[in-house]
Amino acid sequence: MRKVLYILGQLADEDVAWIARHGRRREVPADHELIREGVNVAELFIVLQGSARVLSGGRREIARLGSGEVLGEMSLVDRRPPSATVRTAEPTMLLALDRSVLEQKLSTDMGFAARFYRALAVFLSDRMRNTVTQLGYGAGAPAPTLANEEEIDESVLDNVHLAGIRFDSIIKTLMQEKAG
Repeated sequence: MRKVLYILGQLADEDVAWIARHGRRREVPADHELIREGVNVAELFIVLQGSARVLSGGRREIARLGSGEVLGEMSLVDRRPPSATVRTAEPTMLLALDRSVLEQKLSTDMGFAARFYRALAVFLSDRMRNTVTQLGYGAGAPAPTLANEEEIDESVLDNVHLAGIRFDSIIKTLMQEKAG
């Protein structure tokens, strides 16, 4: 859940409302392929409930991503096909945002684009730091400590309460979509 804070904490309320209105709720069963290595991605996903496995070479699990994680963001940023396959590990609820709709919004709304790309940069920076820590890159790399792993950037911490409210708002919007 912490990962969603990096995205939603950097966005404005109107940005989150736009994402909730233009995204659609997808409920998928366990072992459903969301992203295939080498195949262009048509959607950006936010995991709302459940989890997904990131597979290298289609078989070896290299990561497990849960609630609040973003999937397909790297291909959105660099327009290259994914370097891994992503399959659900259990029944999972996602917010799916059509890539072409998102790209249109990013190209026409500079304020949204600046906030969205900043949010992605903060999110990806955290993911990279965690990867480097887990793999122990660099000579004499310090062993990860619980304090370091639990530490949240101050710019994110300032907006944690807003991010939580925004995440709940997205879920509520998507739940109303199903009921309506």
